[in-house]
Amino acid sequence: MNHKNGFNPLSRTTAHRRAMSRNMVTSLFRYERITTTKSKALEVRKSAEKLITRAKEDTVHNRREAAKFISDEKILNKLFTEIGPRMKERNGGYTRVLKLGFRQGDAADVVILELVDYKLESEDEKANKKEAKKAPAKDDKSKKAATKSKEAAPAKKSASKKTSEKKEEPKAE
Repeated sequence: MNHKNGFNPLSRTTAHRRAMSRNMVTSLFRYERITTTKSKALEVRKSAEKLITRAKEDTVHNRREAAKFISDEKILNKLFTEIGPRMKERNGGYTRVLKLGFRQGDAADVVILELVDYKLESEDEKANKKEAKKAPAKDDKSKKAATKSKEAAPAKKSASKKTSEKKEEPKAE
């Protein structure tokens, strides 16, 4: 019988399970959407929802309690400054589990665990981000440096060929 079993041990040791849970919760808050197995998602969801409930009220005590679980300061700050205030009006149910299907290798149930107010980026926004990343890379200075290094590289190769030919000639005599 499985009565009053408080959590799913996921066939892992306590230390491994705790570390995995912390990593997955941190990733959930960083990307606001993660893909994992159903059993892991249901376990991670419990701790993530408790942390979001704490983040709704930004106090020193709540930050310290959350910092016990989340070691990355940037993610902890994001939790209290962005995610917590967004969920202020909700009384729970901050995450959602969407079924994807079965994994190819072991047929495990694969799901998406995401925050309820997560919004997918449209293709226009993705294109704008790509253009923004490419634009600074095409400076005149970087072009000049790239052409100089390309010109210098073949000269070094030809010089090394000449020295190797010189070394081979005395051996042939």
